[in-house]
Order: sequence, then structure tokens, then C-alpha cells
Amino acid sequence: MADFPLAPGSTLGVLGGGQLGRMLALAAARLSFDVVILTPELDSCASRVAARTLLAEFNDEQALKALASAADVITFEFENVPAGVVETLERLGVAVAPGARSLAVSQDRVEEKTFLNACRAATVDFAAIDSAADISAALDRLGAPALLKTRREGYDGKGQTWVESHADAEAAFARIGGVPAILEARAEFARELSVIAARGRNGEVVAYPLGENHHENGILRRTRAPAIVSSHVQEQAEAIAARVLIGLDYVGVAGIELFEFEDGRLLVNEIAPRVHNSGHWTLDGCEVDQFEQHVRAIAGWPLGPVAALAQVEMENLIGAEIDRWPALIGEADARLWLYGKDEARDGRKMGHINRMRPLERG
Repeated sequence: MADFPLAPGSTLGVLGGGQLGRMLALAAARLSFDVVILTPELDSCASRVAARTLLAEFNDEQALKALASAADVITFEFENVPAGVVETLERLGVAVAPGARSLAVSQDRVEEKTFLNACRAATVDFAAIDSAADISAALDRLGAPALLKTRREGYDGKGQTWVESHADAEAAFARIGGVPAILEARAEFARELSVIAARGRNGEVVAYPLGENHHENGILRRTRAPAIVSSHVQEQAEAIAARVLIGLDYVGVAGIELFEFEDGRLLVNEIAPRVHNSGHWTLDGCEVDQFEQHVRAIAGWPLGPVAALAQVEMENLIGAEIDRWPALIGEADARLWLYGKDEARDGRKMGHINRMRPLERG
């Protein structure tokens, strides 16, 4: 097991080769860390900026041994890495941050909401669903319409459907594939916010200013940050983040999606145990962005400042929108981030642009 804080020149392992891994590798390189990527994807966008890549499935025992041997600490860039993989790495004697529990909790929506309520981070009311008959019974308590989601996997609007009435229960269960699910009460919220927070190895917790999120077709379209919110809302979000990260004994950066109601009350939608799409604004809007913050945390370094230096609108570039790059690169007061992906498919995040202006005061 490595000694913390890690010295410059140490090696960080990353499970996953997508854009979040790419930006983690870029941040790590700035701090003089090498990065080794484990990914099943040939020529991944993270591999192009990393020192080394292990090409294998995440549960490949020999690849995990090689990663554990090469890295001083290991992290992951997406939450669908099997929690058992992290447990295997920990048994091999290498530090992994965040730990297996954060993955296990976030990978099962019923477990996640149960955990959140237990640590006084309120959510919408919900019910575990194993059959269409369970949906009908739950609607009596939750009301209709209600949102049905697969318990595991599903992202960017996939694996979910609205149940309009008792008569729709059987068809709705079929629409998500007839798999274990969660039924969530409808939330009449005013807007979606997110808080990007970090917890260091010494237990310190910091939180960036809130971002306001807007989705299209189930995919995050843009985040505006810092969101114009009251001090009460910001303080609520910071308290929620602290309770969640402490409850998970978390080390690293996490994204926590929130519903804000007209009265200023916040409910947690979900936890992402990793750097988060809605935190990309920090790359140009903060002195220490979320990726460097994550590297600092897992390496045992002091956490950096989280104050905003500018007002930022982050816009995702999805699919063929990447072809707009010649015009985007010429925009004043904007920074273009491209992920180096080889194919611009529908719904695929290809990059983002951060547009900046002076801070607003709310």
C-alpha cells in the first residue's frame, strides 16, 4: 500500500477510457503524475493522453494484477465498473478511491435512495419494483404519473419510462425490459441543480458553487454556474454533500444532482461517485478544476480552492455538433474542449465549450 501524500512521479490508475478519464489524465500530468488506463476499448480517448494502457475487460484478473502492480492509487471514471472489481484491487493491496461502497450504493437506485434518506439527504418517495403487480400497488401510495427506472445501469434518460396510470403498469414494466426497478413519485421541482464536492484523505470536505442544469432528450445540454441561488440553498447543498461523502467514507470528487423546489427546499436526485459532466465548467471557471481536485484528493494532497473566477455556461457538443468546431474555436471568451473520439454518433458526447463572462451577484 502506498504512503500518502503521493510524491510527484507516482502513478495513478484509472478504470475506464472515456472523456472523464482523459481529463483526469491531463490534470494528473500537470501535477507530474503518470496515468495507466485499464479499458476494454481499443484506442480510447483517454489512452491517447495517458502514459500506458492495459487493454482488457474490467474483470480480467491478470489485467487487474498488472494495474495493481503499476499504480500507487487507482480510481474510476464511470460508475458502472463492477463493485467487485474494486474489491479485487483492494485485496491485491492497492489503494482505490473512491472505495467499493460508493460504487455499490450508486449502482442500485433503491440502495442509493435508502442510503441517502438514512444520512438525512432527502429524496422523492419511492418503491422497489420486481413485477408489474408491484407497480400497481406502489401507485396507490405514490400517485400517478410516476417515473419507473431500472434499478441498475441506465443513463442519459435510458432505462426509464413514465407510468401514466394503473392500466399502464404492465406495459411500462415491459418498456424497461421487465427487470428489477424503482418507482419514483413525481417531483414538481422548479429546476435541477448539482453540487460538485470533494473529500480529502484527511476528511476535509469542499464544495464548488452550485450549477443549474438543463437537459434535452434526457442528456445534459448545458450547465450555468455559479447558479443564482440564495445562501440558504447553497448551504443546504453543502450540508447534503458533506453528509453523503462522510457517510460513504468517500475520497475524491463526486457529483450530486438536486431538485430545487419553489420554497427553496432541496431533494437529492442521484449521486455520481466520480467527476461529473455538470462540473466541466470548473475547467475554466475555477482556479482548481474538478479533475485536478480529484487527483489531489486521491493522492492525499491538500484540496484546492473552489471559488468561482467567472460566470460560465457549459454546453455539451453531442454527435455531429462537433462539426461546428471551426466557428466555436473562434468565439471570444470561450474555451473549446474536444474529447478526441473517432466517431460522432447520435447522442454521443464529443466535447464541450465553456463560455465565460464576469461573475454575477445574486
